[in-house]
Amino acid sequence: MDFVKIATDPTNIAAVLAAGACFATVMTLAAPMMNSNKLDSRLKEVAKKREELRKRSRADLARGGLQHKGANQFAKGLVEKLDLQKALADDTLSEKLIRAGLRGQAAQTMFYFYRAALPIGFGIAALLYVLILGANMQVQMKLAAVVGAVALGFYAPGLYLKNLAETRRAKIMEAFPDSLDMLLICVEAGMSVEMGLQRVGQEIAPASVELAEEFALTTAELSYLPERRMAYENLARRTDHPGVKAVAMALTQAEKYGTPVGQALRVMAKENREMRLAEAEKKAASLPPKLTVPMIVFFLPVLFAVIIGPAIIQVSDMMGGGG
Repeated sequence: MDFVKIATDPTNIAAVLAAGACFATVMTLAAPMMNSNKLDSRLKEVAKKREELRKRSRADLARGGLQHKGANQFAKGLVEKLDLQKALADDTLSEKLIRAGLRGQAAQTMFYFYRAALPIGFGIAALLYVLILGANMQVQMKLAAVVGAVALGFYAPGLYLKNLAETRRAKIMEAFPDSLDMLLICVEAGMSVEMGLQRVGQEIAPASVELAEEFALTTAELSYLPERRMAYENLARRTDHPGVKAVAMALTQAEKYGTPVGQALRVMAKENREMRLAEAEKKAASLPPKLTVPMIVFFLPVLFAVIIGPAIIQVSDMMGGGG
């Protein structure tokens, strides 16, 4: 009862809200200073990938694959000792990691480690909770809490990876139509596709580090892969977006049949701008339904209080005066 009284005290509620507002203000002001430039680390990863492609080309793809460099040694040893890559095998993991911007064997090692460790950790935490703080809970509820925590720990790495890939794809597509316009200018100015991608990657880096990374990697693949078509297909596969796939197909067909690359890029740039506009219109159209619940929960009670409050006060004064 004391806890309920403290929790419902208007003074304590106001203090908590004020503290939350102060914390949000501080975080908003400090967020730009805490953002780090990830371009250098991204370009280092691209340089590593370029070196790997060079080695594969010289060895006719006989040898390849990244080592566990970069992975935690404890996680690496545990994954190798328990053979988690075989026990928790996922055929689509490589594609998911690439789309999330994570490359190399180290990323796979850490993914399998977290997929094995998080269910155990979440299960132990839930078990301790139900044993210490959940004494009044029913046995079925305790079992459901532990099983739910274990399931959450197992699926959490996959959900995190999916969210990371979607966020990265969204950042790429924000700058992709503008990059096509710049690439069109470079190609019509006489540059090759490789030099155009390299130049556009340098110019687009402040707006989208992820897109600059993809262009740099595509430039490296155009230089070292046996077929240029493979580089364009890899770009489409890493981004997993219809607009990029259409551009990759258009560039492949332009080089295969000898059609002007500039004309194909002009058409693709227009289509991607229209696609971006359609996506913005779709988000705008979905905004009113999303605002319905917040308006009902937060705005209408305040509106009713403002409208009905004075009438209630007047009626109360009249009844008090009449008594």
